[in-house]
Amino acid sequence: MLDWLLTPLSGATEHQIAPWAYWHARSMVLGWGVLLPLGALLARFFKVRAGQGWPVQTDDKFWWRGHQLLQWSGMAMVCLGAGLAWGNGQGVSQAAHWHGWAGWVLFVAGWVQVAGAFLRGSKGGPTDVQLRGDHYDMTARRRVFEVLHKSLGWLALLVAVAVMLLGLAAADAPRWMLVLLMLWWVTLAAAFLYLQSRGKCIDTYQAIWGPDPTHPGNRLPRSGWGARRPLG
Repeated sequence: MLDWLLTPLSGATEHQIAPWAYWHARSMVLGWGVLLPLGALLARFFKVRAGQGWPVQTDDKFWWRGHQLLQWSGMAMVCLGAGLAWGNGQGVSQAAHWHGWAGWVLFVAGWVQVAGAFLRGSKGGPTDVQLRGDHYDMTARRRVFEVLHKSLGWLALLVAVAVMLLGLAAADAPRWMLVLLMLWWVTLAAAFLYLQSRGKCIDTYQAIWGPDPTHPGNRLPRSGWGARRPLG
């Protein structure tokens, strides 16, 4: 079994890769495979924490700060990986060719997400400087942002799995790397399904301002697939 795990995917007798390539791979796996998906899970399922005392205690910033930290750290690793590949990634195989093109598309998608976050509009609400705000009033701008940001974010993570598989094939990586990544992705998927089934995906609006129907956003349909409103 150990010999099988150490053997490259193609069955070749040895595996050699340039230093820039394995540091590129490590950076991208850490970014797209670990930090960014953990940040997405945190934002989806931890807007209300156990023991928080919601709806008396609202607007817990734990998920927001953690999401920012993980996503910025993830994009920093992605930028490092992209920089290592710049001018070095001219592969000869079809897998290397498609990995390169798809990787740059994914790189752009990541930065579109970052830019979009700065265009989400103002917050507003009783705890803000002004009551009126794009989020509190759930303006068209805010509704469009939420649909695009969530949809593109989850889609990018799914595409990242395929891009990493292409990268493994292009590098003819040892089989243990594929096995380890598959186990990690299965763990992430299982965590997603478990938390979703437990009703942990709470509507962002209610998580921040509570279920009182006097808040304008509570009179609109909830935003996002699978999100629930425990009250109201």
